[in-house]
Amino acid sequence: MTEIHDYISRKQDEIKAVLAELVKIPSVLGKPSDGAPFGEEPKRVLEKMLRICEESGFKTGCCDGAIGFAQLGDKAELGILCHLDVVPANGKGWKTDPFTLTEKDGVLYGRGVIDDKGPAVAALFAMKCVKELGFPLKKGVRLIFGTDEENGSEDLDFYLKHENFPPMVFTPDAGFPIINIEKGMARSRFFGRIDGGALTCFHGGLIPNAVPDSAECELRGISREKVSAAIKKDGSGARFSLTENGDIITISCEGKPAHASTPESGVNAVTALISLLNRIIDNATLAGLEKLFPFGETDGKSAGLSCSDEHGALTAVFSIFNFDGKTCDGVVDVRFPCCKNLAFVDETERAAFAELNLEYERFMGDEPHIVPEDSDFIRALLSVYEEVEGERGYCRAIGGGTYVHNIAGGVAFGAERGDTDYNMHADNEFITVDELLRDAELFAEVIKKICC
Repeated sequence: MTEIHDYISRKQDEIKAVLAELVKIPSVLGKPSDGAPFGEEPKRVLEKMLRICEESGFKTGCCDGAIGFAQLGDKAELGILCHLDVVPANGKGWKTDPFTLTEKDGVLYGRGVIDDKGPAVAALFAMKCVKELGFPLKKGVRLIFGTDEENGSEDLDFYLKHENFPPMVFTPDAGFPIINIEKGMARSRFFGRIDGGALTCFHGGLIPNAVPDSAECELRGISREKVSAAIKKDGSGARFSLTENGDIITISCEGKPAHASTPESGVNAVTALISLLNRIIDNATLAGLEKLFPFGETDGKSAGLSCSDEHGALTAVFSIFNFDGKTCDGVVDVRFPCCKNLAFVDETERAAFAELNLEYERFMGDEPHIVPEDSDFIRALLSVYEEVEGERGYCRAIGGGTYVHNIAGGVAFGAERGDTDYNMHADNEFITVDELLRDAELFAEVIKKICC
């Protein structure tokens, strides 16, 4: 343990340098092209990581520009699944350039440092550690680097066209100690033609799996005084501003972002703005949407979705809403416990939106994921965690669907710790230097325990 700890400590500057190279590539989902199914930037960051792995002496491979891998040893029995794509960094609250790794007082800031470029770099140096310290391998280990985790994980389909997953896989894309139970997930859209009346347009939210932190709309023929009075009475905690241009008033709403699995920690700008509009104008569709998804409600109760079991409760996030003057289109993200299934979510939401004369379709869905905690693999991970972290390891359930949700026997192991809010998917995303180095040490010890 001391040997691995000392190695990782010596490599601190190199670890940060590699992370900086990855952070500066804005690997947000882009327009697909030949050899770049998720856009040029995700492809570029994947190619960069694979070059670094090759320079470190590892065998590498790439599957159609979507996902790649680096391997130590022969047949891989252990897989570490990371992703190099990131969510957008369009928030106004960043105190540093989100695509420049910045260190302040032992803390590293930048988009992807915790989700998931930082853990990917930690896993790389864990494998370098085992290789350079000369631990004899009995089983191979493979690092897998995807580029579409944030938008549906279709990169895994590309991988399975060419490769198989090792029998033991963990992803450092959630939290410690171990996540072995994940809620089911349904991402759905509703759409239809509506009469906007005084509302000429509405745009709110950017990605389906996050509480939206901004929304904006335009009203025609409504007095500034009426809008100002409604804003003054608002108690949502969202921040509103308005501008006037002739008979058009633009209302902007700023909320607080949060991951869709923990919506209670955010302030939903879309539902806040819809609630405000319903105090200004009469619009049947907006009133119906507020009835289904009232501001501040995160359990789906009003839409008939609320349920819970011993592993947690359902959450529902109205994450995107757009109206162009004629048609509206919205997205809802639902995380449901093991006591329910996709059919329940589909039936409930379809009926609810039908009441508003809106169409419903689900574009992504997964049933709950459960892995028994008495497996040798989980026991090995817990043993290493307790040795390195100096505290009891245990298994837990979460609402967020991790990268291994559809991989048989896969679990999440890292990288968030305790109740710390690392601003994942929000402004000023961070990880401490100490945590990054401990991640590398943990992963190296896991490789040693399982593969040597």
